[in-house]
Amino acid sequence: MMKNLYFLLLLIPIKSFAQQEATTSDGKKILVYPDGTWKSAPIETLTEIHPTPITHLELPQPSSTDQIINHKAYTLSFNKPYHIANWVAYELTAEETVPIVERNDKFVPDPLLTSCTISNADYKGSGYDRGHLAPSADMCFSNETMAESFYLSNMTPQNPSFNRGIWSKLEKQVRQWAVDDNAVYVVTGTVLSKGLPTIGSDRITVPAYYYKVILDYTDPDIKGIGFILPNEGSQEPLQHFAVTIDSVEQLTGTDFFYQLPENQEKAIESTVDISKWSWTATSTHSSKKEGGGQSAQCKGTTKAGNQCKNITTNSNGYCYAHQSQANGSFESQQPSASEKPSNKRSVSVRCSATTKKGTQCSRMTYSPNGRCWQHGGD
Repeated sequence: MMKNLYFLLLLIPIKSFAQQEATTSDGKKILVYPDGTWKSAPIETLTEIHPTPITHLELPQPSSTDQIINHKAYTLSFNKPYHIANWVAYELTAEETVPIVERNDKFVPDPLLTSCTISNADYKGSGYDRGHLAPSADMCFSNETMAESFYLSNMTPQNPSFNRGIWSKLEKQVRQWAVDDNAVYVVTGTVLSKGLPTIGSDRITVPAYYYKVILDYTDPDIKGIGFILPNEGSQEPLQHFAVTIDSVEQLTGTDFFYQLPENQEKAIESTVDISKWSWTATSTHSSKKEGGGQSAQCKGTTKAGNQCKNITTNSNGYCYAHQSQANGSFESQQPSASEKPSNKRSVSVRCSATTKKGTQCSRMTYSPNGRCWQHGGD
């Protein structure tokens, strides 16, 4: 939008009738026109974008007609006429991908959902899975968040070959990106329209399509990506379903990441570069986290005799729960992730460590020494 320039302190001289690029006193680039008006200079590449603090950046623009439910780990928009969620949104950090509690499989009604009934009986005999929008594996960092992930408001009727196949693969890939990029913002939802089939006495709509949009809002590679997938099994690679976030907005009518500065939102949501994303949710991979090391699946062995699933950056290859095994002593094995020592903090605190950039680490931790898992938490 064009504005007067009298309050700007640092401007380059205007020497022609064409617009000139200038810099304001707070370092922002603008375009100055011969008549003294100006507008923000467009950001042409994602490399010019740098993150700014935004509270609840993951939340799409809400609709006034839908119920917004705020749980501890995710926010949900529920569409009452369709008896199903429009979307769930949350930030997923690398620390939250480390399993602390086990999957509980207790599907129960959402205590915060009003004026709508959903029951397990609706799914019985339907041929559809109770498919998660916010995956339980993304909510494995506390008993409360695990329980929330099994609220029926978070469930949708999914074709079993879809739920257990390509959809599960995408969920694993998003968790990998959270590890690779320290944190990502995730919105997962349904594509709803009139005439879709329903199941059960509560007439829960069966979506024909699902979507995910993911934002990596961390330096040095800020980027966004969307996915639109049919509710059916597929052997196609995930890249086959990748689209711009703008494409998902056009299909759903939902405005994602609307709190971003306008020029940032435009640049991020109109661009998708699959070469900027890793495409193998493997146990060992490169990481761009502070410290510059490798993250890998823990070498430890659980009490059940299986390899530990925790991801660790410890140089010896063992997570905090299996450090005793680093010396080859299985008899003195530390408690498993679900049996953490009693000296763990009762509330989380911000990690006291300093990053390579010289700023305080932004992760939260329950570690007694006040440091997150990446910075030597115990």
